[in-house]
Amino acid sequence: MYISNMKRYRQFEPVLISSVKMLEWKHPEHNHNHYEFIFIREGLGRHIINGHPYPYKGGMIFLLGPDDQHYFEIDQCTHFVYLKFTDAYLVYNPLGSVTAIQQLEYLIKSRETHHTGFQLAGEDQSAVELIFDLLVLWRKNQTGNQELIWSQLFSIVHILQRNMPELRSSSFRSRDLQAMFCYIHKNIYDPNRLRTNVMAQHFNIANDYLGIYFKRQAGITLRNYIQNYRSTLISQRITAGRATLKEIASEFGLTDVSHLTKIRHKA
Repeated sequence: MYISNMKRYRQFEPVLISSVKMLEWKHPEHNHNHYEFIFIREGLGRHIINGHPYPYKGGMIFLLGPDDQHYFEIDQCTHFVYLKFTDAYLVYNPLGSVTAIQQLEYLIKSRETHHTGFQLAGEDQSAVELIFDLLVLWRKNQTGNQELIWSQLFSIVHILQRNMPELRSSSFRSRDLQAMFCYIHKNIYDPNRLRTNVMAQHFNIANDYLGIYFKRQAGITLRNYIQNYRSTLISQRITAGRATLKEIASEFGLTDVSHLTKIRHKA
């Protein structure tokens, strides 16, 4: 893990928007207590994330989490638009869509594979530019426009999620560990897709070897990793209090709420 002496920025509002143009980066290397989308409206330079430089240009989007340390090196005047949000996304879901939450959770969990940033094209790129223009327009009254802002956040998530390449191809699937992580994170809500024989077929690997490979590479059994990740998501939903235990169990394909009850008592 990359470690350095850095500042930590704290945000207490559930969602915030900021827009700034810079000729020179003015912040120290830092991390946050929140997530943030960073849209590069225009400019050129490098985004240093956890010690690794990634070139950026106008039109790109980055997603950072609380553990990510970063700063920018600016070559050309850059217009940054920030959409910062906390775990409150579990509560502020104006569409009431379980799928929207699942897409955001997958995007958050898989963000390390996309530190290079998203570069969209065509209609998706045009839509994202318009969405960020709307967000900048609403930033003067963020409290009054909060529901609209959350709606646009989930629109961004939907567009980015459908542009993630790691699960698109049905042939020559990678069996490396990161590909397996992505598969688990994507399908955590469907236990049938996480069965050993189904995963082995997906990755074109022998049933008996799948568990051995995962334990050797990840240092944890496949079953324990799946259980731990599912338990984390379930605990977040219980804490948010937006759904009944029965509804949460149904979302994760569980037949009863006994497992959820145990998690609630541990929280």
